[in-house]
Amino acid sequence: MSTGGTAADPFSDRLEAWLAADERKTLGELDEVFAAKAFAVTIMFLMFVPALPLPTGGITHVFEVIVVLLGAEMVAGAKTIWLPAKWRDREIGGATTMRALPIMARRIRWFERFARPRGRHLLGQGWFVRLLGLVLITFAVAAGFAPPFSGLDTLPAMGAVAVALGIVLDDVVFVGIGVVLGTAGIALALTIGSAVVHLIKNLFA
Repeated sequence: MSTGGTAADPFSDRLEAWLAADERKTLGELDEVFAAKAFAVTIMFLMFVPALPLPTGGITHVFEVIVVLLGAEMVAGAKTIWLPAKWRDREIGGATTMRALPIMARRIRWFERFARPRGRHLLGQGWFVRLLGLVLITFAVAAGFAPPFSGLDTLPAMGAVAVALGIVLDDVVFVGIGVVLGTAGIALALTIGSAVVHLIKNLFA
């Protein structure tokens, strides 16, 4: 099993130790190493890639489908992650993903400087976790349905990453920022989509 440091270590240190370990990196390993925070950590990993302006070759759609499944499990009150074996044992690899993970680790270390245990009691409430599951499903679906190469998947994906980071760092302020980002992204996509439809109607009127 890959190492992730101890629970007392800052999350960024545990993440970098896991990334540096000379073992296969799989979604199943995330569940084993990060235990209680496994849902949030896995969703953060998966949504960080579509949140970056990098060519992905469509792999992000697979990530978004997995996030929808994980969000549904959060809504159902699941305590441990269940994934089909082909996804659970899938190695987190490829040029895009491996370029993204070190960037994510550096960003998390920076955000940790401002994180505080704000609203920890709220993040421990089952109803609130279920609500966040619905939020994460919404953001993943919005990112998945964004037109290719439009950049409209970025804000919903960033929103999902920020919500997940807030769960990991026990900081409801980050969760709130994520909700604002993701909602703004959805509103932007709907506004642009409506404008495009209106333009097309005028052209063929």
